[in-house]
Formats: sequence, structure tokens, C-alpha cells
Amino acid sequence: MKRRLAFLPLLTAVGLGMFFAWGLDPDRDPNAIPSVLISKPAPDFDLPPVPGIAIPGLARSDLDNADGVTVLNVFASWCVPCQAEHAVLSRMTDRPDIRLVGINYKDRPEDAVDWLRELGNPYARIGSDRDGRAGIEWGISGVPETFILGSSGRVLFRHVGPIVGDDAISEFAAALDEAVGGTSGDLS
Repeated sequence: MKRRLAFLPLLTAVGLGMFFAWGLDPDRDPNAIPSVLISKPAPDFDLPPVPGIAIPGLARSDLDNADGVTVLNVFASWCVPCQAEHAVLSRMTDRPDIRLVGINYKDRPEDAVDWLRELGNPYARIGSDRDGRAGIEWGISGVPETFILGSSGRVLFRHVGPIVGDDAISEFAAALDEAVGGTSGDLS
């Protein structure tokens, strides 16, 4: 029995080594988090507006857009990558067939107001998700996350992380092209 226990630390070290090697695999994409929402209607939610911002809150019923697609961005003022992608998201609003809405996730209202005043507010609607309940319904793993929804509010695409860099922008633009059935234009 003592002899078998002597190998326990070695087996544990080998097991941990294999786990860490898997985590370092260059072919594994940590952002490739599958979403159960793809091809399904958006979850039901109803969020109040962010106090201090003169635009309405956001609910499931607001996601239907007969004129095109809706891009839903989950962001927070404390999120540095959210600030990095803000210019890309702002450029999307130049297109009449793309409507940008947001969920302000676990943020203090006064910080969100300051952040949007400084960077500009490209959102048509923003819901305040102070307790993170809507984020749970959407299955977000952190901020930023961005969803593309079809005209009936069906989830078509999910992007985890900031939409910055050539690869991320190209991937998102291609998903927008597919959603609108045309070209999304230059997002860079």
C-alpha cells in the first residue's frame, strides 16, 4: 500500500503537466466559446435605462428590427477592451441597416455616463444590467461581448472579446455581411 502511495505525487504531476500542455496548445482558441443562443430567439429581458443618459432602456421586444440587423454590445466603463473597440462600433452606426444597442454590465451609472460623454454615444438604446442578471441570460463570459441579431431578434453571431485588430474586424464584418445580405463596409 505504501508503495502505491509513493507514486501518487508523480501521477499528480504528470496529470497537471498534461492539463497545462493542453491549455498552451497554439491551435486552441480560448475565445471560441460556443453559444447555445445561436439560431435561437434572444432571451427575454427588460432593463431600465442608465440613469443620466437621455436614451431608453433595452428589452427583448426592442431587438426586432424590420429595417435590418441589430448589433447588441455588452460593455462597461471599467473595461479597457471595451474602450478599445468603441470606435469600431461607432463606425457601424453610419449604416442605416445596422442598429447598435447596448447592455451596460455591472457598472455604476455615473461612470457609464462619463465614459459615454468622453467617447461618444453610438447606441440607440442602453439597458442597465447592474446586477448582471441579463448577462447570465445571454450567457456572457465577460465584457465585451457582441451579438448580431436578425430582423426578428434571432441570434445569428456572437463575438467574445473586443472587436479590434484585423482578424477580429474581418470576422465581424463577414458576419455582418452575411446577416444583412450585402457588404458591411469598412469597419477598421
